[in-house]
Amino acid sequence: MDTIQSIKQLCDLMDTRQASSYEITSEYLARIRRIDKQLNSFVSLHEEAALRAARLADKNRACGRIKPLTGIPIGHKDVFCVKGERTSCCSRMLESFVAPYSATIVQNLEDAGAVSLGKTNMDEFAMGSSNETSIFGPARNPWNLDRVPGGSSGGSAAAVAACIAPACTGSDTGGSIRQPASFCGVTGFKPTYGVNSRFGMVAFASSLDHPGTLTRSVEDARIMFDAMSGQDLLDSTSSRAPASSNTSAATRMTLGYPTSLFSDLPFSITNALEEARKILEGQGNTIIEIDLPHFDNAVAAYYVISCAEASANLARYDGIRYGHRSMHGSTFDSLCEHSRSEGFGQEVKRRILTGTFVLSVGHYDAYYVKAQKVRRLIRDDYLRAFEKVDLILSPASPTTAFRLHALDREPTEMYKQDQFTVPVNMAGLPAMSIPCGFAEELPVGFQMIGPHFGESRLFSLGVQFQTLTDWHLKAPNVLA
Repeated sequence: MDTIQSIKQLCDLMDTRQASSYEITSEYLARIRRIDKQLNSFVSLHEEAALRAARLADKNRACGRIKPLTGIPIGHKDVFCVKGERTSCCSRMLESFVAPYSATIVQNLEDAGAVSLGKTNMDEFAMGSSNETSIFGPARNPWNLDRVPGGSSGGSAAAVAACIAPACTGSDTGGSIRQPASFCGVTGFKPTYGVNSRFGMVAFASSLDHPGTLTRSVEDARIMFDAMSGQDLLDSTSSRAPASSNTSAATRMTLGYPTSLFSDLPFSITNALEEARKILEGQGNTIIEIDLPHFDNAVAAYYVISCAEASANLARYDGIRYGHRSMHGSTFDSLCEHSRSEGFGQEVKRRILTGTFVLSVGHYDAYYVKAQKVRRLIRDDYLRAFEKVDLILSPASPTTAFRLHALDREPTEMYKQDQFTVPVNMAGLPAMSIPCGFAEELPVGFQMIGPHFGESRLFSLGVQFQTLTDWHLKAPNVLA
């Protein structure tokens, strides 16, 4: 079996009986054991369960019971519950938690025939842009082991880039799929808010959390999306609107290009993005300049809102009902204090304290309410833009993958990594990061943003771009 395999290629191998799911799954598990010592992209493997599921997939194929993902091995970000397996969110607070049920999207993928390889590394409670806050240690970028893979879905992005998993789930609260996808040279996709169920995904910021995928190609993202999406009565925010992945949408589109967003980028990144623009323009797409006037306010408003929601969501971890329980503390208050101090890492504590502050009496109106008003203005900016354009093109990240520990003591600089991605989450829009080149031997991705329930447009343009380019087929030297 070749090193780089898409979901479609793996299905073709099984359909033509060149390989079985058991053989494919065994090969990926062997790759993980061989390569992941360098990457630390997986935090647990479900080897026995994976091989059992692969054998069942082979039996189903032999009987003609074939679904879109039958026998395809995938990884799950450690924020999603998988029944009978540890779901820790890479935090000491949940280090010993074994999920009694599976998240809806995990169940949907299993129902479509997918085989779970294991759990991938992430920033603690999905709070971070570098995958350095995990209690299991940082994941590393397979293109350069001294660089971060991005975050918080860094383990998933690194695993797909290194070809030790053909696809992985991820979550995106402010860019946690798209930024690591850009850093690792893979395809990162998040749909419209509510299209993928959040049931069984440990909450960070409930109004901003988006389940999604990291895959080799746009076509693989589409296959995963079809299996994952759909209304879920267990999630009160699940959308009733049908989502479409049809790639036969208009082949020629009007694309919005917010030129002001590109002005401060390094030349090497700008050059890669400009080449991507020219390729799309050369296919008959019309590109017009647009303005997003409240873009510069997005990061500040996002961190007020997300930290406020994190403060509320993580209040349940008190050492009594949920999570790590300290051996210290003689009273209820002191037990909670010790449990939280021991269980949460520095970045999580910082965001809980920030969120508690902005929700407190005397600060609620000045910070939280104002941030929500800014959020509405950002959403309205996008809605006005989509009256004129089909999709919007933008950078996915202001830099390529930075060195390990370069920003871990500079939280505000780390937060700026999300400047191109957080506005999309605040508006609840679908978006995708696609590889478009390299800058100083590190991958560069560009971001496509669609209107609400405009997934089919993203898939159509993404497939068009990847038909004309091969950036998504590049493999890092870690495989040598």
